[in-house]
Amino acid sequence: TQLVAALEAHLDNLAARDRFSGVVVLAPGGTPVFERAYGMADREAGIRNALDTRFNLGSINKAFTATAIRQLAEAGKLALTDTLIQHLPDYPNRDVAQRVTIAQLLKHTSGIGGNIFEAPSGGSRSDLRKTADFLALFAHEPLQFEPGSRRQYSNAGYVVLGAVIERLSGMSYYDYVRANVFEPAGMTSTGSYAKDSLPPNTAVGYTRGGPGREAQGPLRRNTELLPGRGSSAGGGYSTAQDLLRFARAVHEGRIAGGAGRRGLGIGGGAPGINAILETDIGGYDLVVLANLDPPAAEDVGRQVRE
Repeated sequence: TQLVAALEAHLDNLAARDRFSGVVVLAPGGTPVFERAYGMADREAGIRNALDTRFNLGSINKAFTATAIRQLAEAGKLALTDTLIQHLPDYPNRDVAQRVTIAQLLKHTSGIGGNIFEAPSGGSRSDLRKTADFLALFAHEPLQFEPGSRRQYSNAGYVVLGAVIERLSGMSYYDYVRANVFEPAGMTSTGSYAKDSLPPNTAVGYTRGGPGREAQGPLRRNTELLPGRGSSAGGGYSTAQDLLRFARAVHEGRIAGGAGRRGLGIGGGAPGINAILETDIGGYDLVVLANLDPPAAEDVGRQVRE
C-alpha cells in the first residue's frame, strides 16, 4: 500500500509537469496492484493514453530476437559457438563472417558496428522496411575490434541476428517472432508496424530534441526520425499487458528459448521513446512505457527500485 501510494504521488507530479506520458504497471506474480495511464497518445488529435495503448519499445525488441536465436539453438539449427559464415555464407564482408560467432552477436562482443539510424544511399529512413534494408547500411564495414575482446553495444549485431533467423527459419523475422514468441505468450497487441500504417490505439512519440532530464525544447512528433519499420534490433510496438505476458511466459517456461530465465531487465530509448521491463524486483514485475524522451520511463523504474 505504501509503495503504490508513493508511486501514484510521484507519477502525478511528473505528469502535471509534462515529464511523464505513458503507462505504468506494477504486478507481483502477474497480477497488477498498480496500473495507470497518463498523458496523450496523440496530442494533435486529442487522444489520451490508455492501459491498452501500444508504445514503441525501442531496444526491448532485442529480447525477442535473443529468444528466437535460443529457440533455433534448442532445435539444433545452430550452435551459439557457430561462426556467422556457417549460416550467412553470402555475408558481404567475408572476414567478419569468418571471425564472429553467434554468441558474440548476442553478447555485444562481436566487434560489428555500423549506424542503423542512417538513411540508405539515395533514399530516406522511410525506405528501411525489412532486415536486408538495415543490413545494407553496414554489412560491408570492417570490425571495430577483435571479436570477444570487449563489449560494445551493437544494434547492427542484432540486425545480423535477424538475418540469421530469417535464413534458418525460411520466414521473415517479423513472421517468425509473431509465430514463435508472441503467439505462445498470448501477446495479441505486439508487432513491428510500418510507421505509415500504425494500428489504432498506438502512441505517437514526442521529443524535445533528445535524451536528458533538463531538455526544455518544445515537444514535436518523432515520426520523421523513425525508420519505415522496426527491425530485429528494435522499434516494434507493444502494450504493458503484453510485456507482462511475455515476462510470465518466460518465467513459466511457456516459450521455447526462454525457460528458466529470471530477473529480466531490459529497456529501450530514442527520441520520443522510452520503455523498460523489469521482473523480480523484490517479487514485483514492472512495465513502464513512455512516448517521451529518455529517461521518462527509466526514472520511474529507478524510483520503484528505491
